[in-house]
Amino acid sequence: MSRPKRKTLEERIAERQAQLPPLKEGKEFEHGPAKFVFIFLLVFIVGLHLVGLVVLMMLGLH
Repeated sequence: MSRPKRKTLEERIAERQAQLPPLKEGKEFEHGPAKFVFIFLLVFIVGLHLVGLVVLMMLGLH
């Protein structure tokens, strides 16, 4: 008895995406946690730069 051939990864992904409803206009992130991580990283990096700027200004190295 031979095993039934499994579809390739690309075929499985294509089938899964075909079943999804179309994205709403203006909605870039359909995955909530990805949106959270993206915004967190942006805020973290901007905050880190601001803290670094303040430290450099306090040291007189600006």
